[in-house]
Amino acid sequence: MWRTGGRTARTDLGVDRIVAAAVTLADTEGLAALSMRRVADTLGVGTMSLYTHVPGKAELLDAMVDAVHGETPRPTDVPGGWRERLTRIAHDNRDLHLRHPWLLQVPATRAVLGPNVVAKYDYELRAVDGIGLTDLEMDSVLTLVLAHVRASAQVTVDALRTRDRTGLTDDQWWQAAAPLLARVLDPARFPLATRVGAAAGAAHGAAYHGDHAFTFGLDRVLDGIQALVDSRQ
Repeated sequence: MWRTGGRTARTDLGVDRIVAAAVTLADTEGLAALSMRRVADTLGVGTMSLYTHVPGKAELLDAMVDAVHGETPRPTDVPGGWRERLTRIAHDNRDLHLRHPWLLQVPATRAVLGPNVVAKYDYELRAVDGIGLTDLEMDSVLTLVLAHVRASAQVTVDALRTRDRTGLTDDQWWQAAAPLLARVLDPARFPLATRVGAAAGAAHGAAYHGDHAFTFGLDRVLDGIQALVDSRQ
C-alpha cells in the first residue's frame, strides 16, 4: 500500500495524494478530525474512491506515520562523535513531533513497518554503531533518547494548546496567578519551594520552559549513555 496503484494516472488520485491530504488535515485539526470522509471532502472526491487505494482508516494512519518519518534529515557528515550524532537525531525528532503533534497520539510500542520508518531506524542506529555497545544496548540507547524526545514534545504541545485554548501566554497567566501564589506560597512554611521556584521563574519567565527542559534532560540522558560507553572501555 506504500505506493499508488495502476489507476493513479487516470484518476489523479493515489496513496501519496491521499496521505498528503490526511497529514495536512491531522496537522491543522488533530487526529480526532481524521476520517475517510473528511479526507475525501478535502480532495473533492467521493469517499468510496479512497478505498481503491487505501483499505481503511487504520491503514491510512500507518501510511501517514511512514510518510512523515521520511521528513527527518539524514546527514552523513555530522561533526563530532556519537554524542553529537544523537543530539542531532534528538533535535530532528523533536522538530518532527512539534510539526506533526498528532504523532504523539500514535502508540510508539507497535512500530509501523513502512520503508521510511525502517530507513530512519537504520540511519539512527548508525549513530551508536561501533562504540562498544551490544546490539540490544544500541536499540535501548536509541529508544531511551527518543522516549525523552516524545515526552518533552508532549509537554510542549500541551503548553501550546493551553495557550491557544485560554488565550493567555505563560507570562500573562503567571501575572494573573501572582496574587494567589503570594497567598499560598509562604516562605516560612515552604522555603525550598519559594527559593527554587523564584530561581526558575527568574531564569525562564515561567514555571516551565520547554526548550530548557528538553536540552537539560537530553544532556542528562547522554551523560548516562556516556557512563555506559565508558564502562565498555
